[in-house]
Amino acid sequence: MQRSIHFLTLLVLGISTAQAGSSSVPPAPNGIEFPTDYSDWRVISTSHRIDNKTMRVILGNDTAIEAARAGKTNPWPDGAVIGKIVWKQTEAADWKTAIAPGKFVHAEFMFKDSKKWAANGTGWGWARWVGMDQKPFGTDANFSQACITCHAPVKDRDWVFTTPAMLPVMHK
Repeated sequence: MQRSIHFLTLLVLGISTAQAGSSSVPPAPNGIEFPTDYSDWRVISTSHRIDNKTMRVILGNDTAIEAARAGKTNPWPDGAVIGKIVWKQTEAADWKTAIAPGKFVHAEFMFKDSKKWAANGTGWGWARWVGMDQKPFGTDANFSQACITCHAPVKDRDWVFTTPAMLPVMHK
C-alpha cells in the first residue's frame, strides 16, 4: 500500500508542466478549452486497461474532488471536471514486476454542466488532446458522440467509469 501511494505521488508530481497546456494548445473541435491548470489537480483514482495496456491517473478539479471525497458522484455536481491522463504501460526499469508510465497517449476531460450540455443527453462536455503536442481529437464537434457511445454502459453512474479511490481518514 505504501509503495502504491508513493508511486501515485511521484506519478502525479511527475506530470510535466509542458503537458499542462498553454495558450498554444488549440481548443477541441467543440470549442472546449484545454484546462491549463490540470497538473495542479488532485487524484480521484487510477485505472489500468488490460485490453490496450494503458494506465491512467484520474484527476479532478476542486469541485470534483469535493464530490468524490463526500461520495456525491451520482450525479456529479455542475462545475466538476474530471481528467484522465493516459500512458502506455511499460515495465518499470528498476522493478521488473511493476508497470510504469511509458509513452504518453492523451489527456481527456469531462466537464459537468447539466444545462450547457443538456442537449447531448449526458450533461457532460467531452474533450481529448492527443500526444505530447496535445493535438485536439476529432475533426468536428460531433466527435464527442464517440465518447458518449463508449460511456453508455455507465449512464446510470452519471456517465462516469471512474470509481473514486477510498482514502483512510486521518485523525488530528
